[in-house]
Amino acid sequence: MDNKILEIFIPGPAGRLEAKYFKSKKNTSPVALVLQPHPQYGGTMNNKVVVETFKTFMENDFSVCRVNFRGVGKSDGEFDNGQGELADAAASLDWLERENFDNSQCWVSGFSFGSLIAMQLLMRRPEINRFIAISPQPNAYDFSFLSPCPTSGMMIYGKKDELVPLEYITELNKRLSSQKGIKVEFQSLPDANHFFSKSEDQLVKYLDKYIKKETALY
Repeated sequence: MDNKILEIFIPGPAGRLEAKYFKSKKNTSPVALVLQPHPQYGGTMNNKVVVETFKTFMENDFSVCRVNFRGVGKSDGEFDNGQGELADAAASLDWLERENFDNSQCWVSGFSFGSLIAMQLLMRRPEINRFIAISPQPNAYDFSFLSPCPTSGMMIYGKKDELVPLEYITELNKRLSSQKGIKVEFQSLPDANHFFSKSEDQLVKYLDKYIKKETALY
């Protein structure tokens, strides 16, 4: 399967964005965009959690793209404190949708800082049907913009996350679970840290199960 993963460059607002792309053979397959962790802390699209998420979508017959934000890897530009990265994500989704205009579903996923950008993108793009936020950081970033959260999805985190005190996740869960018309599933991995070190297999099982459940009707 690896030989079908293409290295591509997407036109972005600050220049070219380096990306990896897998296209399903089915024109009506769902699409997914997977977003990287924080560029200033070594985050890239080749982060292990990002790659495993990408592969899980791929194995569920999605057309899927993961992208390096501006200034990362071979992408042009420089870090822009979230605003530019959101614009990069929007440009990447534009490209992905143009390549797959008959898609049956549109998903967005992000890890850590990438989950913030994914959720901000979700608020601006009504065509997004589902999201997966991995290791969100409501202690570091303000998630109050999810009022209301426009679509169902999953937030998955480690109970031993050394960067996010559990009460912040609990509070976010309480706020989102009270919203009508959507369902946000919160999944915790008891032994996982923020980076899912030594817990990647368990993470993939949860991702795979959720993706299969939410695409079964399409």
